[in-house]
Amino acid sequence: MSYLVDGNNVMGQRVGWHRDKAGARRRGRHGRGGRRLLSELARLARAAGVTVEVVFDGSPEEHFPDGAYFMGVRVFYAERGSDADERIKRLVEASRERRTLKVVTSDRTLAAYVRQCGAQVVRSGDFRRRLDEEAVEESMKAERNERSGVKASELGEWMSYFGVAPEDDDEEEPPPAEVKRPTIKPKKRKKR
Repeated sequence: MSYLVDGNNVMGQRVGWHRDKAGARRRGRHGRGGRRLLSELARLARAAGVTVEVVFDGSPEEHFPDGAYFMGVRVFYAERGSDADERIKRLVEASRERRTLKVVTSDRTLAAYVRQCGAQVVRSGDFRRRLDEEAVEESMKAERNERSGVKASELGEWMSYFGVAPEDDDEEEPPPAEVKRPTIKPKKRKKR
């Protein structure tokens, strides 16, 4: 399964994105730590094991030219004199896997066209909620990992503290020995 995302539609689900469109693509002004749309898309791609491509209105950025990858997410832009919707239509037409393609958009005309081509449509608001849920889930997982004992980076230090060499950890432990109970023979009674 793969997603083809109308980037401006998804960014438009957040208040204030329009003040810095290029910044909202990269760093955003929303949420803790300034989440970035491209980073959120990359997180979804990793977590769900899907392919993600995104199309933005406007001209390509210096560091992310048309067709470039950002953390596994392919980035496209509207062509000169056109818009992202037209670019999305062409990408859908060129897709060999239309039945498994999900196009993320809130544009009704584009959604109707995409459905005619055999692809599925996911509304931008629904997709934005999925990205937010993914972020919360990842945050909770990181918090649990943070509280759950020794960090991998500290493992060597703790092993040294307890006198365990790293190579000792790699050895297989012998199977536990079976405990044999002694056989108790009944005593013979003396005859009287």
